[in-house]
Amino acid sequence: MKIKRIIFAVLGVIFLGLGTVGVFLPILPTTPFYLLTLFFFANSSERLHQWFLGTKLYKKHLDSFVKKKGMLLSTKISIITTVTLLMGFGFFMMARKAIWIPCIIIAVVWLLHILYFVFRVKTITKEEAEKILEEEE
Repeated sequence: MKIKRIIFAVLGVIFLGLGTVGVFLPILPTTPFYLLTLFFFANSSERLHQWFLGTKLYKKHLDSFVKKKGMLLSTKISIITTVTLLMGFGFFMMARKAIWIPCIIIAVVWLLHILYFVFRVKTITKEEAEKILEEEE
């Protein structure tokens, strides 16, 4: 059981690093990496989990989503853009070689991703996000 907790802690640190790099490089999606960090820290160590919940990175990128299932429009656009670019690249590379089944799978996953973020994730205003942060303090 202890080895599982260590593996989860290590994976949490890796995804925290990737998410933090994603803050500065638009090609890496910050929010999904931080969601994975939250999952792995929650399953590895209560101390790591509580530490991550207290960071500004968590509060800026995930707090409003976790509490109200909503995101700022800029965050949603950033995620959609990153996923579109990455999936588009994969689609293009496979379409060049006429590998159509994976192209169809990528297109369906991309479409479901767009539909999820447009229709299922609530868009909140900056004022709502700031209010959530103030309630925390």
